[in-house]
Amino acid sequence: MLSMPPTQTLRSAAVAAMLKNGFEPDFSPAVMREVRSLDDPSGNPLPPDVRDMRPLHWSSVDNRESRDLDQIEVAERVADGSIRVRIGVADVDTLVHRGSPADEHAAMNTTSVYTGVAVFPMLPDRLSCDLSSLNEGEDRLAVVVEFDVAADGAISNTSVYRALVHNKAKLTYEGVGLWLEDKGPAPPAIAASPELHEQLRIQDEAAQQLRKARSIAGALDFESVEARPVVVNGKVVDLAVIRRNRARDLIEDFMVAANRSVATYLLERGSASLRRVVREPKRWDRIVALAADVGEVLPEKPDNVSLSEFLARRRAADPDHFADLSLSVVKLLGPGIYVLERRLGDRRQTGHFGLAVADYVHSTAPNRRFADLVTQRMLRAATSGGAPPYSDQELIAIASRCTERGEAARKVERTMRKVAGASMLAERVGESFPAIVTSASPKGTYARVLNPPVEGRIVRGGRGLDVGDTVRLKLVVADPVRGYIDFAHEAEGASRKLERSRRKKAQADRLRRRIGEIFDAQVTGVSESGTYVRLLDGSAEGRVVRGYKPLTVGMKVPVKLVNTDSVHGFIDFEYTQGVDPAKDDRLARKRAAAVTLRDRIGETFRAVVSGTSKKATWLKIVPDGFEGRLVRGRRGLSVGDETGVVLLAVDPVRGFIDFAREDTVLPAI
Repeated sequence: MLSMPPTQTLRSAAVAAMLKNGFEPDFSPAVMREVRSLDDPSGNPLPPDVRDMRPLHWSSVDNRESRDLDQIEVAERVADGSIRVRIGVADVDTLVHRGSPADEHAAMNTTSVYTGVAVFPMLPDRLSCDLSSLNEGEDRLAVVVEFDVAADGAISNTSVYRALVHNKAKLTYEGVGLWLEDKGPAPPAIAASPELHEQLRIQDEAAQQLRKARSIAGALDFESVEARPVVVNGKVVDLAVIRRNRARDLIEDFMVAANRSVATYLLERGSASLRRVVREPKRWDRIVALAADVGEVLPEKPDNVSLSEFLARRRAADPDHFADLSLSVVKLLGPGIYVLERRLGDRRQTGHFGLAVADYVHSTAPNRRFADLVTQRMLRAATSGGAPPYSDQELIAIASRCTERGEAARKVERTMRKVAGASMLAERVGESFPAIVTSASPKGTYARVLNPPVEGRIVRGGRGLDVGDTVRLKLVVADPVRGYIDFAHEAEGASRKLERSRRKKAQADRLRRRIGEIFDAQVTGVSESGTYVRLLDGSAEGRVVRGYKPLTVGMKVPVKLVNTDSVHGFIDFEYTQGVDPAKDDRLARKRAAAVTLRDRIGETFRAVVSGTSKKATWLKIVPDGFEGRLVRGRRGLSVGDETGVVLLAVDPVRGFIDFAREDTVLPAI
């Protein structure tokens, strides 16, 4: 097995990536002395400008593993029918004084860096995860951003003030999302508190109003497909993509509204600010081309309203594969930057293209982003009437530093995704994978494999490819030590294959409403890579994914359409007459087993190899009898061999249970 050298763990690789990209991964002795000397200010007598708002039913919604809680939320209905939303933001400025050792470290790194295998916080844990974190059950100082949301999503009556708050419940995106979407029970904290139950319902209502208004204005509806290493029991077991749900949308809507409110608040008081800007996309022509692939027409010039409507239609039409289209558009839009802003004037329409707003700052994560801490200081001065804490020249320098460090942080995170991904692909060099092109420039062409979701460079045959193209790539290098993942693209016939891919995207889109129908087809190809058919009416061609064993080239058979993917151009059929009834029984058993195993990701099991082929290796867990697939560490195993395996992932809907051989799973530390 290819593995990292004994002296190099994934954490040490993360530290090396931090240093290479100009970060200070560790805190200096001066910072640690300062932090150790700090007392909790929330227990002190309240200053005159601090309100006691502890009785309100504040709660936080965040990732399960999050310990640096920057914000909490609460809402109430007011007399005119609108909903008053309060966002409590961690009062970091009270604890981190400008020019202190902790502040200088934060100004140098400007951001926390989340690599999956390790977190490199902008501020030491005693600050970011304790004294300034809005933890459940703790009294904490906060800067409250308050605003009213009307039925049409309009924001009014913004105010900003300091308060003492108390987080009644730390909730998770997964638990709240399933409950709001009526897919699961209320989380225990919500089930036990009628007040909290009502709170979250009101918050969700306000968020829906805000989202609808932003959508009408042209805010772009994206879904991230950036994978992060999943660490369980000190081992990296998988690369996982975080999927959106209603709880994530709720918090996003509130944060956008709070950041807009703060920007307006500063502007009205004549204060400068660090504005977050995403310019109009330079590659709009490519976005137009991606839309044309599925029969959509976008205007010749950048138009966020038209793009927003297109994305909304594609999410509704093909939600399972929307994330990859979203990724392509995000890459073509380009990154955001920080700029100094004193007044918007006639530039109100040149702000954040993706959010469809001009007045936007970062203010809700001062534990994790230096720009937010700077904004908090600007807010305190604007509220109290004090002198601005920074000159314009200082703000310009901070904006430039935050922009540059943000890109550097993304490089570190990409590197660690590649290190983890290369370890998972090390034994699969020489295999080919379907992939989508994510970047194409003079610096290089990059693509993301669909499964596992890792990105690498196309080192051969990349000329002529563009963002959004679906291609089949051969893995030529997977180096976990350096984080290199290199692919080769067969250049011969590339233009013909790309044209065929684009044609299949259009075919898949036309067929998406006919899933479950039976079609007459002819078998056009049978090989190790798959069995393929063309419909007799010539309208589409696709792959037979179930029941293909009896099929031979030239046979005319009825096939059932089971799936379409208009983003990648995949069309899947089933030859029902060739499906062994025993496979349906096995699928039912695996779905039930997946439900049983869903809370045991990362655990180690003993298993016996029950089947092998060129495509896959199957296992049976001893003594439980669970069946699954070995996705890493297949080489050298035969039927009857016993081995230790780690559970990587389960899917109760599709009945997938995936394992890796124990010696292929890398330690995180």
